[in-house]
Amino acid sequence: MFRWLKNYMPRSLYGRAALILILPVVVLQLVVSVAFLERNLDDVTKQMTKTVVREILMISGQVDQAENQQEVLAQLRPYLSALQIQMRFVNTGEVPKTSKLRWYDYTGRIAKETLTEQLPNTLRVVLPDNLMAYIFVQSEQGIVELALDRRRLSPAAPHQLFVTMVFFGVLMTSIAFLYMRNQLRPITRLATAAQAFGRGRTVPYSPSGATEVRAAGSAFLDMRARIERQIEQRTLMLSGVSHDLRTPLTRLKLGLALLDTQDDIEPLLNDVDEMQRLLDAFLDFSRGTSEAEPEPVIPCQFIKLIVEDAKRSGKDVNLITCEGDGSVMLRTLALRRAVENLIGNAVQYGTKAEVSVVLTSKSLRIRVEDDGPGIAADKRTEAIKPFSRLDPARNQNRGSGVGLGLAIVIDIARAHGGTLRLGDSKRLGGLCADIVIAR
Repeated sequence: MFRWLKNYMPRSLYGRAALILILPVVVLQLVVSVAFLERNLDDVTKQMTKTVVREILMISGQVDQAENQQEVLAQLRPYLSALQIQMRFVNTGEVPKTSKLRWYDYTGRIAKETLTEQLPNTLRVVLPDNLMAYIFVQSEQGIVELALDRRRLSPAAPHQLFVTMVFFGVLMTSIAFLYMRNQLRPITRLATAAQAFGRGRTVPYSPSGATEVRAAGSAFLDMRARIERQIEQRTLMLSGVSHDLRTPLTRLKLGLALLDTQDDIEPLLNDVDEMQRLLDAFLDFSRGTSEAEPEPVIPCQFIKLIVEDAKRSGKDVNLITCEGDGSVMLRTLALRRAVENLIGNAVQYGTKAEVSVVLTSKSLRIRVEDDGPGIAADKRTEAIKPFSRLDPARNQNRGSGVGLGLAIVIDIARAHGGTLRLGDSKRLGGLCADIVIAR
């Protein structure tokens, strides 16, 4: 039932840790503030104001019994001095048009409401600051202005509690966040190393932090070492097999070349050439992306050179669009092999190929389209597997090899942190192959 909250939650580990730290502190301060305002400030202010109301009622009774204003002042002088209240009669023009108090004065509003409720003859209540309070009351002798200390109506400096709460809340949250940041840093370093390895780069990493993080870091290093050893063993094995088979193939070609019957020799030479191409495909697949470290490359210029080289070799291929500026970290030899494989497949199973490049702030997309028969949607997953040859989508009689072309492409794309996507070409009607690499 709370799945909708995921859209509003922070994505990063730091953001979620900050939310976990800050949210309880803020909620606690809000709860304490509301409870303090309702149960403390509200009640105390009302009690203090009612005490002043009783004093004002006593003064009003004396005023109503006196014959004139001078007699009132003479009789109430000792009481006013004891109560620390200043009293004077004012004209109607001296009375403010409205009661005045500051917009953030919470206790002032409570005092004003209590005075108005308990004293029906109250005309205005003026609370300009935290020092004085002025109350205008209608009496039979005229309008009376009562000036008294504001601290008699409400507690002094009620904001000190809130300032203290906020200050120490921010202080303790900052200290906790700094400590949490130091604890989360090893996790982010581990995530960075894992992400870089997933994109074909090896960055220095040593386990640190809490025991659980160190254990995860050590497990990652062991996993990375095993994967690197497996890749190295695969490369050495396939390279060794290819190298060992080249020698007997060479001897076989030399032996066939020395024979006199050319009609019988030509099919055998074709078979030997086909075996040579298969060995080259095995070697390309074994090499993968192990040639060099990534380097900054401008994709448009890089793909343009590949297309020009393909044209010089007699292939009908064109670069139709190239969007975006900037450079991307790429392994040039590996990516060139991947793009050339896609172009080679496109012109082999179709009549022409079109290449487009789109570079955005988040990804690089290299698209190769052809006008061939394409690949059915239900066979595309099978098409990218090694040693997979599809028929009739890719006709075996036209020299489809051992089915390593797309497998090499997706292997190179994954080594760059990307993938290979196969679809239908809207422009040419054949296969649309996209190499998408995250930046």
